Amino acid sequence: MATLSDFLMTSSIQLFIPGPVNVSQKTRNAFSRPMIGHRGNDFKKLYASCQPRLQALFQTERPVYISTSSAWGVMEGALRNLVQGKVLHCMNGAFSDKWFDVAERCGYHAEKLQVDWGNPITPELLRARLEQGDIDLVTLIHNETSTGVLSSLKELAEVMKQFPNIFFVVDTVSSFSTIPISMDELGIDVMLTGSQKALALPPGLALFSVSQKAMERAAKIKGRGYYFDFLEFQKNHEGDMTPSTPSIGHIYALQSKLDDIFEEGIHERYARHARTNKLVHDWVKHHGFEFFAPEGYRSLSLTCVKNNKEVDVAAWIARLKEKYHTIIDGGYGKIKGTTFRISNMGDETEETVSQLLSWLDDVR
Repeated sequence: MATLSDFLMTSSIQLFIPGPVNVSQKTRNAFSRPMIGHRGNDFKKLYASCQPRLQALFQTERPVYISTSSAWGVMEGALRNLVQGKVLHCMNGAFSDKWFDVAERCGYHAEKLQVDWGNPITPELLRARLEQGDIDLVTLIHNETSTGVLSSLKELAEVMKQFPNIFFVVDTVSSFSTIPISMDELGIDVMLTGSQKALALPPGLALFSVSQKAMERAAKIKGRGYYFDFLEFQKNHEGDMTPSTPSIGHIYALQSKLDDIFEEGIHERYARHARTNKLVHDWVKHHGFEFFAPEGYRSLSLTCVKNNKEVDVAAWIARLKEKYHTIIDGGYGKIKGTTFRISNMGDETEETVSQLLSWLDDVR
């Protein structure tokens, strides 16, 4: 976990953007361990050592697969493995909008369940559409990173349980390990995340788990490809391996990060994210800014702030970078400049987040 002395001693730019986030020296050291063969016993032991703790974080009895890719690889792969009919995309920000675009580019019959950016996907809206029929699969980005909106996954999952023949694919890239998410209890068919956000690992690794129902569907799908073929992942998993050559450095770093998470304690990790998130929220309120997401639907891993005071966000960030070698995010996509985003995810503590906020005040 980050300490203020670590934070101040590094000469690199400190990242309080919504990914990639700061990577600790301990994690970087693990990433640079000597190479091993990816088909030998040493790798099998490394892979197997991660499984029980990944299953605990996913809250699943299913295997957790390790993919050398961004999460987008698995997001597209889930479509290729599962879709037979129409895909319904829950859309409320840049990344959920992009998932719809990916489906169309892959040639699938895709439909939008769209709300304005800054709003959550509600269970009433989802139920009303599913009751009309003809939907095969639903995609959801749990925590829409572009807007800081956290949709109510539990309530949406309860709706999905009323339609057991429809598959449910959930991106937890910026919520995973910041709040509890129980894949099995919620009935999620594919749950996926990436390495570069709350896990505070270098970009380039995706983690995902697949329900038995979804695995049975995949076995019936033709043309699902190879690199993200769920059956290939399962076949190799049974031998504690991956289908293709993995990034061994990433998996060493993952093993080290899992050590950190379980030494801290999962529930303490959740509580720490809640505390650091509250620090940012208190700062937003104190300075008269407004939140982009409505109350009750705000992310616990980052905060998207309305630039209602019309500050020059780009210049503000430039001053922060020049004086303190630190950056926040100046807004994403069509809300760039009219919002800004502050991340508190990963290894950040009350000490490091408080320091960031004081620096923001100093250079404003």
